[in-house]
Amino acid sequence: MASVTYEHVYKRFGDVIAVNDLDIHVEDKEFLVLVGPSGCGKSTALRLLAGLEEISEGQIRIGDRVVNDVAPKDRDIAMVFQSYALYPHMSVYDNMAFGLKLRKMDKAEIARRVNKAADILGIEPLLKRKPRQLSGGQRQRVAVGRAIVREPNVFLLDEPLSNLDAKLRVQTRAEISKLHKELQTTFIYVTHDQVEAMTMATRIAVMNAGLLQQIDSPQNLYDHPNNKFVAGFIGSPAMNFFDARLVKDNDALYIDAGEFSIQIPKDRAAVYLPHAGKAVTFGIRPEDIHNPEFTPPDIIPARVESKVDVTELMGNEVFVYLTAGKHSYVARVDPRSRYALDENVQLAFNLANMHIFDRETEQAIR
Repeated sequence: MASVTYEHVYKRFGDVIAVNDLDIHVEDKEFLVLVGPSGCGKSTALRLLAGLEEISEGQIRIGDRVVNDVAPKDRDIAMVFQSYALYPHMSVYDNMAFGLKLRKMDKAEIARRVNKAADILGIEPLLKRKPRQLSGGQRQRVAVGRAIVREPNVFLLDEPLSNLDAKLRVQTRAEISKLHKELQTTFIYVTHDQVEAMTMATRIAVMNAGLLQQIDSPQNLYDHPNNKFVAGFIGSPAMNFFDARLVKDNDALYIDAGEFSIQIPKDRAAVYLPHAGKAVTFGIRPEDIHNPEFTPPDIIPARVESKVDVTELMGNEVFVYLTAGKHSYVARVDPRSRYALDENVQLAFNLANMHIFDRETEQAIR
């Protein structure tokens, strides 16, 4: 088993910096997820670790060994791609065993490893089949099994669930989480899907435009985002943002968004007083906006009048799309709520979980 360390790693393609000063230490047996929008550098970072791209600057370590100049086959890693990349003319068994045969491993050891991996993944009945006889989910398990048999120090997974339908994605991500616990190996997983990141990771590294924005546990990223980008990327539906200004009036401090004004609770105002008079972005998650008739206990409610544009009944909750003047936002309210289109309603914003960001730097004010 091994840790992984990126030490001030850069990757340049001409004038484009795909990975910009990446500095991460992944603990042994950790499940780290690299997440971000397309083009943010997450897959490039994984390919640098795998040796499929050359580092422009910096060092990558697997354990105590610098691997910058080590061939991919000698890095003791195994990679699972979005594409299953199975040999169509080979059986499942032969697909999983192929890499071990190339290494001239003993047949008995190959059989042991393949059968063990097949047992873990529940694909033993499929070992004699060809890839064309498998479903998408079964092919993905075979691709994961081909990585498992190598018994590597580090597993690298590059968007392995993207080709699966929604139901199968939910099932397979649970299987991968279970697999990580069983194998007790370091996993580094790349995805653009923040739901995958939140449900699977020990820690999440959020990237944007080649830069690491924040690395933390899923809950801390959700509760305490460092900046507006992380706040908007983590959480589904995304956090609502309102252009506003902090206004001091006597001893009170207000978030003035034009169409509505909210007083910041006095026990929280001290943090924001130095920013009084400045333009800010007020952020609040849809799940922190409530129907006043069904507010949970222990919240700090602030009433905002809005007009209902669209409602989406989800069974266990209702998504309500609203406008307050020029501001559009979404609330995630109790399923007992009954709203009519174009109705003027009041919503309760829970200020216990509000976020305020500097408008210029987009950094969180704490």
